[in-house]
Amino acid sequence: MSSVSLVAGANAPVPKEALTIEVLLNPQQLSGVEVDISAFLLTASGKVRGDDDMVFYGQPRPGNGAVALKTSSAGRAEFEVNLTTLPSTIEKIAFTATIYENRQTFGAFQALTVTVKNAAQQAVIDSNLPANGMKESALILGELYLRQGQWKYRAVGQGFAGGLKPLAEHFGIEVSDPAPSPAVTPKAAPAPVPQPAPVPKPISLTKITLDKSKPTVSLDKKPEGFGEIKINLNWNRDNAGQPAPKKSGGLLGGLFGGSRSGGIDLDVGCLYELQNGTVSAIQALGNRFGSFNHDPYIELQGDDRTGAITEGEWLRINGKHWTHFKRILIYAFIYEGVPNWAQTDGVVTIYVPNEAPLEIRLTEGSSSLGMCATVLLENINGALKVNREVRYFRGHQDMDKAYHWGLRWTSGSK
Repeated sequence: MSSVSLVAGANAPVPKEALTIEVLLNPQQLSGVEVDISAFLLTASGKVRGDDDMVFYGQPRPGNGAVALKTSSAGRAEFEVNLTTLPSTIEKIAFTATIYENRQTFGAFQALTVTVKNAAQQAVIDSNLPANGMKESALILGELYLRQGQWKYRAVGQGFAGGLKPLAEHFGIEVSDPAPSPAVTPKAAPAPVPQPAPVPKPISLTKITLDKSKPTVSLDKKPEGFGEIKINLNWNRDNAGQPAPKKSGGLLGGLFGGSRSGGIDLDVGCLYELQNGTVSAIQALGNRFGSFNHDPYIELQGDDRTGAITEGEWLRINGKHWTHFKRILIYAFIYEGVPNWAQTDGVVTIYVPNEAPLEIRLTEGSSSLGMCATVLLENINGALKVNREVRYFRGHQDMDKAYHWGLRWTSGSK
């Protein structure tokens, strides 16, 4: 089977099946140049819906895994794309390359090649984009796109001189400017000259998803404590179950679109146990909002009863007093709306200063079980152990009993 060769701007149809997209740079490696190869899942508007529409080295298989980064090495990457399981709202997949910190332009390479292979791993399309003279440090190499029911591949070669930031913004992602590195003051000889701290990447692509294959993360003990630990609960508020735009607190700063009010109301709360044996709960039911700066050093920031707050609900833990705690169980429950966790599209994200965000998705569970024990935080000799739970219960009492907390529960409202 012969493949179709495309030049920039040309397109050809592809079979609607499992495909492999191979990206190869020539030469594969240049001294001091690091290239990141990524994919973006886009709606008809050409924009991402949220964090799960970005596939890269730090998030190789997001969402339902319809697009996944199979291999990634210097100057080469392979993506698996299953067009049959792609979400119906996705109409385009863009494959990109960016040079870290704009240290070089793609003119330093001889060529950029993209090969599309079918389910039998036979090449059906290849495109060779000449790089000579390119002044850009970020490129859209090519894209799979849906047109009148037919999936096609187009060779693109569109460049962005500013690197990752303008490329990401092109796809609807707001990116903060990187912080400048500290100035270096030379010392008189023979004292060594201190080196500046490395400039951070414009956006952090290091979100960690805790799932059944990777349920636990441990953070080393810090003499100063862990600072402000923030737990965010967000969900799809549309009672009809159609995805509603929402602002995510995820890995790219999470400023994706707006929201609309709906009928689903999730609540976040926690059970906590202190080193002195005290046990209690923080939640909107019963108006137990706690305090961040005073005992118990846990605070629930309000309660989103209307669905209008696109950032969802936040629980804050004062990690400076981490020695104060023995364990904290974070939970979510369906207070109002259809008792179907898959329909809520719920997600809990944990932010610890100077650590990668930790994400736990709540998309399983029986329709009769409205309570989910999400994540357990444990103080292990001063370290912070984060363990994904995602266990479903009929209510507070059953969850309490399963985790041996020993509280007495009565009916309440908010």
